[in-house]
Amino acid sequence: MRLKIEQKRNPRTGNPITVISGIQHNPQVIDQLESKLKRACGAGGFTKGKTITIHGSHTEKVKTLLEKEGFEVSIL
Repeated sequence: MRLKIEQKRNPRTGNPITVISGIQHNPQVIDQLESKLKRACGAGGFTKGKTITIHGSHTEKVKTLLEKEGFEVSIL
């Protein structure tokens, strides 16, 4: 499974956010993955559908963690 990582800006505040999309698992697995990512980055975040958003600019941290979990990752 190929996941996409993008760094965007929050439209309301202008702060950077890291968006992980393309996850094809059930909601429980997505919630566990979100929890691991937030803990590893030391930041907040949320899940909306099959997309995880982490507050802050954490593309490299997220990429290395997801590759350790066995996902194929591309940074856009």
